[in-house]
Amino acid sequence: MKVADDIRARLDLARDIIGEAGRLALGHFADRAHLGIDAKLNGQDVVSAADRGVETLIRSSVAAAFPDDGFLGEEYGLQKGRSGWRWTVDPIDGTSCFVHGLPSWCISVALSDADEQTRFGLILAPVSGELYEAVADEGARLNGQPLQVDGQASLETGLVGLGASHRVAATEISAVLQALLESGGMFVRSGSGALSIAEVAAGRLCAYYEPHINAWDCLAALLIVREAGGFTAEFPGEGRSLLQGGPVLATAPQIARPLNEMIIGVRQRAS
Repeated sequence: MKVADDIRARLDLARDIIGEAGRLALGHFADRAHLGIDAKLNGQDVVSAADRGVETLIRSSVAAAFPDDGFLGEEYGLQKGRSGWRWTVDPIDGTSCFVHGLPSWCISVALSDADEQTRFGLILAPVSGELYEAVADEGARLNGQPLQVDGQASLETGLVGLGASHRVAATEISAVLQALLESGGMFVRSGSGALSIAEVAAGRLCAYYEPHINAWDCLAALLIVREAGGFTAEFPGEGRSLLQGGPVLATAPQIARPLNEMIIGVRQRAS
């Protein structure tokens, strides 16, 4: 019971924090003309005062309630803990969309145990007011209603979310895009990996693939997909550390094999 109690106490805090963080982020979103923005690796990899402010809010709230917990955040990195629990947070996933006034951004919060198993995940899309939530072995919900992946879609009838960044060669995603289109499929790109993966859980997308994503972008969302009956490839993958990130694949079960075979075929032809 101790572990369950530990998780429940942190889940209650996470629900409160993510709501407060969403209100803070929305305030910045409404006043973007005065928002400080800096480039990180390139002009498409940016950080805003909103990112920093939201992460600071979440970090300080967690530290006050559970000072021995670890914390991994996009903006301020890894703080190791002593309790065996670690929070992984993206304060605003989809910052480029955020600063350009597009609604495709979210806040992502996950809790992992000492064995690196994600025990709960929450994703809040503040513009729409949608809160995705999953607890390991307890299912996934959207605003309190059960979630289920689309068990009927195929690559030809469903929509595949694709993610891209300047961290990988353009051909790594363009070749997959070409193969998908040639097979009769169709893609979408929203700008937020976390939100797109969560939309697989909601049955809006049949799959999501990105050749490289960071842990804070996907740990919560991957759990939500699994708890909604979907398939997720092992992340970050063999030989990679959590801090390195890696490829991500989340799908409805019947999509996993054909899409994975397509990706493997693209890689083989490129090698």
